[in-house]
Amino acid sequence: MYKVWKKHFKGRDLVIENGKIAKQADGAFVVNYGESTILVTAVMEKNAKEGLDFFPLTVEFQEKFYAAGKIPGGFIKREGKPSESGILSARDIDRPIRPLFPEDFKMPVQIVATILSFDPDNPPNTWGILGASLALNASVIPFNGIVAGVRIAHVKGGYVFFPSEEIAKEADIDLIVAGTKDAITMVEGEANEVSESQMVEILMEAHNAIKELVEFQEEILSEFKVEKFQYEKNELEEGLKEKFLSLLSNEEIEKRLLTPGKHERDKMIEEYKKSMIDSFINEAAIPEEKVDETKYHLSEIFEGLVKNRMRRMIFEKHLRVDGRGPDDIRPITCELGLLPRTHGSALFTRGETQSLGVVTLGASMDVQIIDTLIEEGEKRFMLHYNFPPFSVGETGKFGSPGRREIGHGHLAERALKRMIPPEEEFPYTIRVVSEILESNGSSSMATVCSGSLSLMDAGVPVKKHVAGVAMGLIFEPDGWIVLTDIMGMEDHLGDMDFKVAGTRDGITAFQMDVKVGQVSADILKVALEKARIARNKILDIMYGAIPEPRKSLSKYAPIIKITFVPADKIGELIGPGGRNVKALSEEYNVEIQIEEDGKVKVVGNDSKKIDQVIAYISNMSKEIKQGERFMATVSRVEKYGFFAEVVPGRTGLVHISKMGRHVKNVADVVHVGDKVNVEITGFDPSGKLQLRQIIDEEEERTEGRDNNRKWNGNKSKRENSD
Repeated sequence: MYKVWKKHFKGRDLVIENGKIAKQADGAFVVNYGESTILVTAVMEKNAKEGLDFFPLTVEFQEKFYAAGKIPGGFIKREGKPSESGILSARDIDRPIRPLFPEDFKMPVQIVATILSFDPDNPPNTWGILGASLALNASVIPFNGIVAGVRIAHVKGGYVFFPSEEIAKEADIDLIVAGTKDAITMVEGEANEVSESQMVEILMEAHNAIKELVEFQEEILSEFKVEKFQYEKNELEEGLKEKFLSLLSNEEIEKRLLTPGKHERDKMIEEYKKSMIDSFINEAAIPEEKVDETKYHLSEIFEGLVKNRMRRMIFEKHLRVDGRGPDDIRPITCELGLLPRTHGSALFTRGETQSLGVVTLGASMDVQIIDTLIEEGEKRFMLHYNFPPFSVGETGKFGSPGRREIGHGHLAERALKRMIPPEEEFPYTIRVVSEILESNGSSSMATVCSGSLSLMDAGVPVKKHVAGVAMGLIFEPDGWIVLTDIMGMEDHLGDMDFKVAGTRDGITAFQMDVKVGQVSADILKVALEKARIARNKILDIMYGAIPEPRKSLSKYAPIIKITFVPADKIGELIGPGGRNVKALSEEYNVEIQIEEDGKVKVVGNDSKKIDQVIAYISNMSKEIKQGERFMATVSRVEKYGFFAEVVPGRTGLVHISKMGRHVKNVADVVHVGDKVNVEITGFDPSGKLQLRQIIDEEEERTEGRDNNRKWNGNKSKRENSD
């Protein structure tokens, strides 16, 4: 049955539809906001494979070009693989809904969000979170909660919900925030060095809006009477769990948890788990046909005990598995200029996490062209993050970057981009690549640090250093504790992953994922303050390694110089069919880019040759006045006269009648390459120079005497003939 619900929300109508389209999906809702429309469906695989030890949730975000009345570019005129913006939007849906599925639920679920109509003033991305929540709650799929998301920006002193991309560019803070009625569960965004108090304030404002959307969903879902799918839980036989737990020693687990080194720690814990499970299987006389299933359940019980022991160690003893206290940062080292042929490089190591940042400088023609449904334009600053399997001691396939790599790179790029100088100050395209060489927690924040260091090593005049740190949370029934600089195990077994990047003056990027629904404003304030303290400690180390950008660029970096020509001279510089600019490029081995406003960028590796090209272009556009005299170079000889280059790029004609003497054959008098004195006599209608040759005084007197002799001789001949 088709139904429509409406709500006026933040200045526009929010319209929800159900029952007309995609009725064979387990859940399907259409969300309309402004003139944007997004369809979100949820489907569960009913005949799933048994024995899965993970929850196979996939989220797809489809950007359809027809939604904006566009045809895809390129040779193949149809949508291909997801764009980066599509992947990031899919992650924004995935992260807040994933923790709300039952822990023991292992059936494959797929969420598909499809943009059907795109209004650039009302981007539909964030509405995929609300659509997914409705589709899951109104379906048979087990799901524990109602979640919504908003995009909020702080612009010129006020809050703007669901800003257009143009408005977001002017924002001091730009966030996507998701949560339930009780708490915020996901944050992703950037800021312009804002304070911790400002960040908490905008998060609370966002949460108030989320509460409204959750209440609206509750109203809609009250009309659905759904019986949720009952899945087989495959639990252990009664009594086996208690018997197994009685064999395990908390003291032994704690001892092994405190083993130094990630791999050695994992090895010691795995050895204990295997020995205890094997021993229990033998003692309990488990039938052979149930051994594998029993081992799986016993492994989960063991992992639960390890999780509990790690958390209680932190909560009761303020002791973490690597020996640190809750507020301690792992040892940090910064190394610069490791790679001789790159334009800038830095190795940032924090504990067992290591990022190699490498900077490459390019010209304007190296910018990233963006042509997606949601974004169009160019990017001159890019950060790419690579996470090879060897960084965690594993093997794996190499290929296109995965969603995690794209997400982590995007976060680090957001953290650094506001420190990048404008093109007018530094006319380079800048690419930073982070190679994660070791990983044990927060490699994205290590990327921020290596990226900042490598930019300074490259001589990019960045405003300040940016550092990042990941915070964690242990939430127990008898209290909570915030952890600074979490490692992999604390991320996996803890309740929050809270990444904050910024300068000494404020936050530049922010990401949070929460697994529990009790994260209050007080917890956020404590976490942000501890992150600020830790960030400043890291920044002290980074400034100690390199306090400011290097004064010069690498000798292997391209040289870019800029000049300007009047708009009416652009065609003359380019020449017919680009002949002039091509000739200049080939002669001086440079690249020349001419913009519509007359800005000319000359790129090359030889500063002297670039200066010569700049001088050529400047002279070409130089104002030349009638009556001025120049020592010119003959560039072409014709029967009717010769062409002379007055200044580089400016050539004029000396007609045979203007050569200052009687000339029968121009080629007998001047040759290509000769230096001649000329005077500007005027300009033809197209602006080309008109010249006359100037004969020096001695030559003029000599030529005058010769002319007199010729005249007198002719006179004598006439008299004699008479």
